Amino acid sequence: MKKLIMTLILTIALLVSGANEGLAATSNYTVKKGNSLYTIAKMHNVSISNLKSWNNLKSNIIHPNMKLKVSSTTKVVKKASTSKKVKKSAAKTPSRSDSDNVVKEFTVSASAFTANCNGCSGITKTGINLKSNPDVKVIAVDPSVIKLGTKVYVEGYGYAIAGDTGGAIKGNKIDVFFPTKGEAYKWGRKDVKIKILN
Repeated sequence: MKKLIMTLILTIALLVSGANEGLAATSNYTVKKGNSLYTIAKMHNVSISNLKSWNNLKSNIIHPNMKLKVSSTTKVVKKASTSKKVKKSAAKTPSRSDSDNVVKEFTVSASAFTANCNGCSGITKTGINLKSNPDVKVIAVDPSVIKLGTKVYVEGYGYAIAGDTGGAIKGNKIDVFFPTKGEAYKWGRKDVKIKILN
């Protein structure tokens, strides 16, 4: 009887301590329609490169019902006091970075696009649903210049993901996404500096 009570107490203690881990304890995710690596990475606070590495993905293309690992199996959160360390490392994602790890910097001609036009599906080449995620920062690129899935910083636009392509986007040209036509028209076309981030 004493062993049973001790086992129950130990089990409850482990369950309570594991409750602080939140999404970090979930190591698998089933891809849903409209998901992209970007949205899944953002949802689980991990990088796209980690998702690709953990799942042996050669491209950014994913399909509904795919099972993806969304956390490293070697990562263990031991106690609540280490949560500060986890938050600190999460702060290094490109959307919240204080210091950039810039791989390359150059000038591009940047125009703007929106998902709200006649014949626009709102789904990018990498599967990001722009109509469902109007606040996401996405740029269209020439994949021979900037690879799809690359994290970037665009002068005057901010941190974004290279998530789409376009027929007129060749060489050092990009399109930046805005949720409304008014914002896209306001941007117009301009030469800006772009930083390719690691």
